[in-house]
Amino acid sequence: MSDADRIKELELELQRLMEEVDKYRTATEDALQQLDWCIGFFTGSNKSNIAKSLGANRAYIRRHLLNRAEANMPTSPSS
Repeated sequence: MSDADRIKELELELQRLMEEVDKYRTATEDALQQLDWCIGFFTGSNKSNIAKSLGANRAYIRRHLLNRAEANMPTSPSS
């Protein structure tokens, strides 16, 4: 196999992997939106302990899995 063929093969593999990363990123964003909805629901239902626990999980996911800074919840007062 020539170097050019190997480079082309690696480029195609990289493209496939980036498409897979995009799918997981989209799924993660969708899951965080659903988690946000749940937090808002439990906050509105006066179940603040559940909302607080879910909020901590959300913060962990953002910080440790997505390497992003925590964002204010829609139900949180702005700073």
